[in-house]
Amino acid sequence: MRFIHIADMHFDAPFANLSKQEGVGDKRRVEQRQVFSEIIRYIKIQDIPYLFISGDLYEHQYVRKTTIEYINNLFKTIPETKIFISPGNHDPYLKKSYYNEFEWNGNVYIFNSEIQKYEFEEVDIYGFGFEDFYCADSRVEEIQIENKEKLNILVTHGSLNASQTLDMQYNPINASKIKKQGFDYIALGHIHKQIIEENIVYPGSPISFGFDELGEHGMLDVELSKNKMEINFVRLDEREYIEKELDISEIYSEEELIEKIENIKTEENKLYKIILIGNKNIEININKILKIINQKNILKIKDKTKVAFDIEKIEKENNIKSYYLQEIKKIKEEQEYTEEEIKQAIEIGLRILQN
Repeated sequence: MRFIHIADMHFDAPFANLSKQEGVGDKRRVEQRQVFSEIIRYIKIQDIPYLFISGDLYEHQYVRKTTIEYINNLFKTIPETKIFISPGNHDPYLKKSYYNEFEWNGNVYIFNSEIQKYEFEEVDIYGFGFEDFYCADSRVEEIQIENKEKLNILVTHGSLNASQTLDMQYNPINASKIKKQGFDYIALGHIHKQIIEENIVYPGSPISFGFDELGEHGMLDVELSKNKMEINFVRLDEREYIEKELDISEIYSEEELIEKIENIKTEENKLYKIILIGNKNIEININKILKIINQKNILKIKDKTKVAFDIEKIEKENNIKSYYLQEIKKIKEEQEYTEEEIKQAIEIGLRILQN
């Protein structure tokens, strides 16, 4: 059988942390729709019989009815494709959710918190959906496959081999346990990067949501049989998030720094975070620099430079600079300020005391 596997579209996500530049979030929402439309077009042209959406199709907190109607109208254009949705932690199957109250097209199957199975000639499709924003135990590891002669697929949203407390709140799934159940393909969502662990698969998000999601994004076109699994990655997001380092050890003025940033080579369909490294010789105002530079593809600047002072040596001295560092250390222990603020206070203070 052949199917498309996607997850984590997050329709109507605000993209608030992407950039302070006006209009960047709005542009990404338009591109998000274009990508989803391309998924449906691909399915239609290729005549693919199944589409699995493993959670977080939309943002419950922000999604508009017009967006739901947009999604459903696209589903109507592929009436022969069976669409299975397993609600996740961002789009749970709440009583007042669109999953529950909206009239979806007849080819759409939405899982809820009761594990369900849909039987077809070649495949049995099992699924579980979040009923709240958190899920400690979905019981998917207890599923007993009824007919192992057929293909068996599980569609759900969750954290594979969760080890941290936070991950344990999002449907923790033990890989070794679920592999023993005999599923031919486990279609997961929640992790925004592609992970394939034998037959357990995260497709990653179709579009990237920021600089913590570097690399290409798209969907998986899967051909599955009892003896073989072929996974074809189809890139969808034309934009790519890139991080570039800039060593500023030899820069001694803000004007020179801005000039260096302006001269960084960028590509039109890529969005950049510039990471400043090396020894810092000047005070850096990132917000000011972002407003001045003309390179609109540079969305963020991160200061990872080192203080241009030998802190250990100064601490051992008996002078006003060592006393100043002692006082800063006391403030740091109180944890009222961020690491970045403490770092800036050290740099500015020592530079003033040196003059």
